[in-house]
Amino acid sequence: MNTPSDYQIFEAGDVLLQSGQRHPRLQLAYKTYGTLNAAKDNVILYPTSFAAQHYDTEWLIAPGAALDPERYFIVIPNLFGNGLSSSPSNSMETLADAPYPNISYHDAIPIQHRLLTEQFGITRLALVYGWSMGGMQAYHWAARYPDMVARAAVVCGSARCSPFNAVFLESVRAALTTDPAFVDGRFVSKPSAGLRAMGRVYAGWAMSHGFYRDELWREAGFTSLEDYLTRSWDVAFAHRDANNLLAQLWTWQNGDISRCDAFRGDFRKAMAAIKARVLLMPGQTDNYFQVGDNEDELPLLTSARAAELCPIPSLHGHRAGNPVKIPADTAFINTKVSTLLAADA
Repeated sequence: MNTPSDYQIFEAGDVLLQSGQRHPRLQLAYKTYGTLNAAKDNVILYPTSFAAQHYDTEWLIAPGAALDPERYFIVIPNLFGNGLSSSPSNSMETLADAPYPNISYHDAIPIQHRLLTEQFGITRLALVYGWSMGGMQAYHWAARYPDMVARAAVVCGSARCSPFNAVFLESVRAALTTDPAFVDGRFVSKPSAGLRAMGRVYAGWAMSHGFYRDELWREAGFTSLEDYLTRSWDVAFAHRDANNLLAQLWTWQNGDISRCDAFRGDFRKAMAAIKARVLLMPGQTDNYFQVGDNEDELPLLTSARAAELCPIPSLHGHRAGNPVKIPADTAFINTKVSTLLAADA
């Protein structure tokens, strides 16, 4: 797959990270859609998810949809480690062969903030919308910049990576790193077998029991379960750089809105800092960002202007939150997000 070139780069410069490591030239890749109005108050931030680049998620942006480029100025920042923003695959020369540093959400969100404020003069966000790792970023944004974020839509995401979620990610990591191309903590060549194994492990987690029980894969034109696994999951990560995947897995596993100087691990304090209208939309059958996590978070949003839990009634598991070619789930999300955007900020 060709790397997209329809994006811009924000040069963040030499950045000191939470870990104490430095990245001497941190670059944030981003793409914009629509027009920024004179008041600069029609902005939607839509951060990317695991292994995704902006072109994987921009399908949700469409005239008449909730993320409508005819009404809103929509910015997709590519998460570090995704191959477009600074990542293991494009930082070797910059880092002079030093190991790629661990980059947390608390490292990433301030760079996204700099992009919006320094590049565009934006001081208010109508909405931060995100699915999966994007949803975790939406939560981080709302906690770190409570006076800037008017609304947050967390779709199949959570404020921190739960232990169960982390164990799922360990299984993904284990499948990938069993490939012999993994040497001394990094991949020295493309781990084709490891990437296929990773896809097979992911298949059992990303989709629900009901999805497989009811053979919903047939709706997408697959002729058998093996056909679905082979043509959908064996190739799901084949076009991604394996070292980049490891970098993003670290970010995901270490996600926690309270793990920063402002909150010092006090999760309740971090949740109480959020002032936005918050829409929590877990997938009803999501295996790893489970409804229960959002149910536990909801009463902690004590300072939120409003907070609502609206599970997506779908058998598509985690994929319900990024429902490419799943019209019912797409309509549900668009309706709920449109209602959120119509509510007073």
